[in-house]
Amino acid sequence: MPEPAWRQQDEEPDYRFSLANERTFLAWIRTALALLAGAIAIDQLTPKLAPAPVRAALAVVLALGGAGLGAAAYRRWARVEQAMRAGRPLPHTRVLLVLTVCVAVAAVVFCALIVGYSR
Repeated sequence: MPEPAWRQQDEEPDYRFSLANERTFLAWIRTALALLAGAIAIDQLTPKLAPAPVRAALAVVLALGGAGLGAAAYRRWARVEQAMRAGRPLPHTRVLLVLTVCVAVAAVVFCALIVGYSR
């Protein structure tokens, strides 16, 4: 697979910054994989947590969140690399806020299901 055109432009950044950007990318990918693992766990390991349609909906939402986060991770990595090459400020992302809100909402939903299940 050929390199993207932007990798041929501007100045090669210090390898330490590129590696730090790659580590951040990998952290986002780990989080996406955790969301996928959670989706599978809810679907396969918690049959009494909630009715089947509710569990399926939660699993689908988590799986889609994992897929979206994986795609966003690559997009962010590429944007940061391009900014470093061009000597521009690093781009801002709203993905962190969205992820934080989604995790908080998921925690509330799962707490409600767990409390409801324990009764």
